[in-house]
Amino acid sequence: MNKESNFIYHLVAFLTVCVWGTTFVSTKVLMINGLSPAQIFTLRFAIAYILMLAFSHKRLFADSWRDEGLMALLGITGGSLYFLSENEAMNFTTTTNTSLIVCSCPLFATLLVRMFYKSARINTVQLLGSLLAFVGMGVVVLNGRFVLHLSPVGDALAFTACICWAVYSLLMKMVSERYSAAFITRKVFFYGVLTITPYYIIEPGMPAMEIFLKPAVIGNLLFLGCLASMVCFLTWNWCISKLGAVKATNWVYFNPITTMMAASLILGERITVYFLLGAACILAGMYLAERRTAVS
Repeated sequence: MNKESNFIYHLVAFLTVCVWGTTFVSTKVLMINGLSPAQIFTLRFAIAYILMLAFSHKRLFADSWRDEGLMALLGITGGSLYFLSENEAMNFTTTTNTSLIVCSCPLFATLLVRMFYKSARINTVQLLGSLLAFVGMGVVVLNGRFVLHLSPVGDALAFTACICWAVYSLLMKMVSERYSAAFITRKVFFYGVLTITPYYIIEPGMPAMEIFLKPAVIGNLLFLGCLASMVCFLTWNWCISKLGAVKATNWVYFNPITTMMAASLILGERITVYFLLGAACILAGMYLAERRTAVS
């Protein structure tokens, strides 16, 4: 992999995380207009699946039932279970706790890759770089409030989301060697929508049709479905296939930075010295991890 290609892959991963860091605004607008987190997830993934199907429909199934099962697991770990556990966690614990736990997934992705791929030479410098980025992410999320309000149920749900994304990254590394990013992404959306349907047995129904006629609802659903889901999942899966699970997933540490910057620009929240310090640690840690990574 030459330096120019490597830069492009990292740039795409960075831009993808930047978009994901702003999705909280659209989600908040939709929730204010009466949509639940599960409904938002279902609609955004359904929109993304229909769009993906329009230009990626020649191949409907994987080569084997085993691979089809892996695609279903991708839809669960990167879709239904991940989003449900993350959103439900915030009903029991603080946003700070949720962000801190969920954004620690690169550490677990690194450990999983090392466990399942003995050839993955994760050296000491890479591990230290990942730990430095993790510390920086914690500083950004806590933002000077070094007190965590523990909630066993909420924190367990957040940890479930964290492990889901780490497993998703590992599974992506496995299937990206045999299938295109477009095919995998379409499968993620399909199985994400399919596996969320049992939730509606507990919480049935969708909002009234007049809600979907509001410009704010239409615009934010299209943003989440077209850009944040279809385009971003496609680019993220492509980046994992090119960079590997460890290098790509390290960009998750950057997510709180983009969220805080979006909050500053859109909601007028103040940028603090803790944010700047944490951002510096994240960038330094990612630089170390990338510079000395042998195999990702």
